[in-house]
Amino acid sequence: MNLISLDIRMLRSLISVVETGSITETARRLGRTQPAITLQLQRLEELTGKQLFEHGGRRLILTDDGTTVLTYAKSILRLHDELISQLASQEIEGQVVLGTPDLYAAFMLPQILSVFRKSFPRVQVELNCALSTPLVGLVKRGDVDIALVTRMNDFTGGQVVRREQLVWMTGEQSAAHQERPIPLALLPPGNIYRDYAIDTLERANLRWRIACVSESVGGLQAAAFAGMAVTVLGRSALVPAMREIGPNEGLPPLPKIELLLYKSSGATSKAATALHDYLAHYLRLDEELSGRGAPIELG
Repeated sequence: MNLISLDIRMLRSLISVVETGSITETARRLGRTQPAITLQLQRLEELTGKQLFEHGGRRLILTDDGTTVLTYAKSILRLHDELISQLASQEIEGQVVLGTPDLYAAFMLPQILSVFRKSFPRVQVELNCALSTPLVGLVKRGDVDIALVTRMNDFTGGQVVRREQLVWMTGEQSAAHQERPIPLALLPPGNIYRDYAIDTLERANLRWRIACVSESVGGLQAAAFAGMAVTVLGRSALVPAMREIGPNEGLPPLPKIELLLYKSSGATSKAATALHDYLAHYLRLDEELSGRGAPIELG
């Protein structure tokens, strides 16, 4: 009998897709890309040798084998999380200040922090949302214990824990990308998202104008939702009522950016170390799943 090993992340993705009915929402909750979630489901089918879903138009419907795998996946995941929680030392307590841009706070960290809280119930995490450049200064001064930030050109130190594909986005019904000059909703000067957007358009000889400047992802999304502008965000931030603009619609492809994890030299507590290690583990690079395949659309 050939033994197989199922990655716990595959099972977590399966459960989330069934619960939410959406690969997009699952990617947002788990802080991954849509193609990565799709490939996890495909890989799960390959490993089990069973067809887990039937395609019903834009929806995925669980097969009988899929229902069986889902039932066991829920039990396995529950026992897995209980074990992690039990292994976490109940003696570890304290307060940790975690700094990150609101983009990552909203789309990458909720699931990770939820599991962390279950594992370390006596550790209090204070979230400080700010732009990447000031956060690096704060963590180096010791005002922030841990920071998850976007790598800027002048940053030194930090641990690369993830690569994120930048994409053009606009409202689902918006045609802002067809306007000339192209109206842009961007972060303030000094941010690499902004720099890449402008540089990419300049290299393609496309005219552009600033229609919105916002330090928060909410402001950028509002401009895109309203059809006022095109914005540039990581693909994990693609939400319902927004759509990705592909190269076939006239905008040039964007590069990937790197996410850095910093830990203050003064953050020596067990609580800070536990949170840092948790983030490093769950945000680690996953090259075998990134950048391949296409998302499965669900209704």
